Amino acid sequence: MFIPTTQKELDQLGWSQCDVILVTGDTYVDSPFVGVSVVGRVLMDAGYRVGIIAQPDTHSPDDIARLGEPALFWGVTGGCIDSMVANYTATKRPKRQDDLTPGGRNDRRPDRAVIIYTNLIKRYFKSTAPIVLGGVEASLRRIAHYDYWSDSIRRSILFDAKADLLLYGMADRTVAALANRLQRGESVDDLPGLCWIAHEKPPACIELPSYQRAQEDDEAFIEMFHTFYRNTDPITAQPLCQQQDTRYLVQNPPAPYLTQDELDRVHELGFERDVHPFYAKQGEVRALDTIRFSVPTHRGCYGECNFCSIAVHQGRTVRWRSEGSILGDVREMTDDPDFKGYVLDVSGPTANMYGFECSRKQRAGVCEDRRCITPDICPGLRVNHEKQLSLLRRLRQVEGVEKVFVASGLRYDLLLADEEHGDELLREIVEHHVSGQMKVAPEHSVEHVLELMGKPGLEDLLEFRERFYRMTEEAGKEQYLTYYLIAAHPGCTERDMERLKRFTREKLKVQPRQVQVFTPTPSTYASVMYHTERNPFTGEPIFVEKDLKGKQKQKDIVVGG
Repeated sequence: MFIPTTQKELDQLGWSQCDVILVTGDTYVDSPFVGVSVVGRVLMDAGYRVGIIAQPDTHSPDDIARLGEPALFWGVTGGCIDSMVANYTATKRPKRQDDLTPGGRNDRRPDRAVIIYTNLIKRYFKSTAPIVLGGVEASLRRIAHYDYWSDSIRRSILFDAKADLLLYGMADRTVAALANRLQRGESVDDLPGLCWIAHEKPPACIELPSYQRAQEDDEAFIEMFHTFYRNTDPITAQPLCQQQDTRYLVQNPPAPYLTQDELDRVHELGFERDVHPFYAKQGEVRALDTIRFSVPTHRGCYGECNFCSIAVHQGRTVRWRSEGSILGDVREMTDDPDFKGYVLDVSGPTANMYGFECSRKQRAGVCEDRRCITPDICPGLRVNHEKQLSLLRRLRQVEGVEKVFVASGLRYDLLLADEEHGDELLREIVEHHVSGQMKVAPEHSVEHVLELMGKPGLEDLLEFRERFYRMTEEAGKEQYLTYYLIAAHPGCTERDMERLKRFTREKLKVQPRQVQVFTPTPSTYASVMYHTERNPFTGEPIFVEKDLKGKQKQKDIVVGG
């Protein structure tokens, strides 16, 4: 059963009103890879009547009003990625295609979708139920942040949207608690994972530099972000507040992470793994080709690449599903008449972080003075790929499965650090789980750029490359490595790109095609670097390419002949 999206479905269920209506910038794909579907399923599992309105027409009430008003709250999300990232390239050109819109044409998601949808609701529903923001766009814009598309520091999106509340991170624990409180008429101000607006500074909050100071003073902006970033772990975080005008944004500490049993439970909520029929008739949704027969295995990432937002949204502690839960997903897939025997991906944000974590971090929270794997892998992490190795071997034995692919990127430094199981896992993947190409993401080759990115050095990459091709030859296969690279990252010059080009040609023996121009996404250290033109960890000035033609030229240096 899909979550209803039409009045006809509500009538069939005998519902006179939804408790919660979720509004999203993507089409409605009922999948564990889609946040709005997860939130909707969690709420329905808790006993609430939920409806979804996907990509509503912003010029009429026809879509936004078709389910009426919710009894408890509206939930608004821009979709699986920030709407500005979805709608524009790194050189600020409109994107023509969108994999999460029926028909593939990028003409259904408005810029700054969270703000537009909130205003849409208020236009047609006066004095309505609370409007609660969530998803990646809201999560990464929850405090004052640098916005690349306007080249400015913007307020919290909670203020700009004039919404009531904001849930950040993976909100599947907090959202049900929010519904419970609202149903009972109780205060929600102390809920973990919640941002709200106060008229006075609450007691016991760490006060960040105000929005105005962060807007005017680069040092204040850097100080603000350091404090914000340090307080993103559920075990160690303190409540934060930030003056935005005459009022205060309040960020409660993050919600505790789901236990393995709870995470398994989320994935057992009966996802259809398909596009809702109402939207399917509007055209093909290409994202479904990738996610329908793929399985998420874990959440979070301790890689903490400075250009990546996963640490701020999903967290720096990895949580993984049980082997039995993942096997159950795949067995269900084999019953689908459209399943052809191929599981297209079994992984998380980084494929080989499944099954091991730092025991101290799990008990006491993240370290304030060091990262798990950069510049070196912390001995406390105790890298061990035994559980992932067991999982992949058992998946290959599921009746009806022809091939299981590991399509998401691998951290080669973690594989090399695992002296007991690293080679064994790499051989398993090379022999059974590669679809012709394996993705890795060195991103660059120049040491000072890699340091600013928070990426490992080149020795591990070259050692991994040697092992991959040796094992591939021993397996009698024709397989290749593909390398993701970034141009115009803060600190990177045209000379650095020339050095990268020589490295890829002479050492990697490739002519790269997977080169993307850096995009400063909100609430990342790299966006702080981009805006301030400083290394936020040392205070030193750095070169930042801000000219659009200069950015494209950096890319062309590597991808050109």
